[in-house]
Amino acid sequence: MPKISLKRQITLPVDQCQQLDIHPGDEVECFIYKGHLTLIKKVPGAAKGLLKHVKPLADMTDDESLQAEFN
Repeated sequence: MPKISLKRQITLPVDQCQQLDIHPGDEVECFIYKGHLTLIKKVPGAAKGLLKHVKPLADMTDDESLQAEFN
């Protein structure tokens, strides 16, 4: 079972890295949602154009948007 080091680092199990094709030096993104930590391998260009149809609400701040998502 992975443990958190004094520097708050985590060593991922080799079999999980192999399943996700994660290698030393790869970039990952971490998210916390409802008390769970999710780690995602970043793939350049993977989301290109994904949200092109979404129009921002000019009268809503980023903080208000984040609060609306979690309430």
